[in-house]
Amino acid sequence: MAVSVLLADDQQLVRAGFRSLLRRDRGIVVVGEASTGDEAVRAARATRPDVVLMDIRMPGMDGITATRQIVSDQGLSGCRVIILTTFETDEYVFAALAAGASGFLTKEVDPNGLRQAVRVVAAGDALLSPSVTRRVVAQFAHRPVTTGTGGDRLAVLTDRERDVLRLVAAGLSNEDVARELVISPLTAKTHVSRAITKLGVRDRVQLVILAYETGLVRPGDPDRTG
Repeated sequence: MAVSVLLADDQQLVRAGFRSLLRRDRGIVVVGEASTGDEAVRAARATRPDVVLMDIRMPGMDGITATRQIVSDQGLSGCRVIILTTFETDEYVFAALAAGASGFLTKEVDPNGLRQAVRVVAAGDALLSPSVTRRVVAQFAHRPVTTGTGGDRLAVLTDRERDVLRLVAAGLSNEDVARELVISPLTAKTHVSRAITKLGVRDRVQLVILAYETGLVRPGDPDRTG
């Protein structure tokens, strides 16, 4: 089944460019377009896309607010959002991820990278490179750590799942986690998937944010579990 995509950007030429690039992949179909955040939310509810490519700066409701509304809509539980912007700043990265976005790309992304990003996010994974992880960590370096009931939320995890979560929060891929813990990549992926399910988060991005919010990992911690 083809991956359905909604394009949300206030510039018609930008939408046309992305539409043309995506249509070169027979496994991707563009099901709608929007030029404002409000239109994006309405279009998402009408078309129920697998992925929304969301611009940050749009008239009226911005892309971050629209993202928050889409990911919080129970009727759109299968919809993932990739933020597209020309403004690659820490503020936007963190705000987009905290709003529930599953990925963050600049508009300079190459065509193959764009199509691959759509497929990755549609499959339930997240666009969380080590460089983006470091930005999330930097944001938390200036934020108080949540304790108490937040930490109790992790009680549902096994010790091994906590070890995996620490490494994921350090920016390690499933393959890197597998090497670190001397397990198979499939086992590492299974642990990540179980942690996502147990903690009720959408994807790997939200796992990382939760790891810092609950104090399981703190800025400056070593990348290894020991």
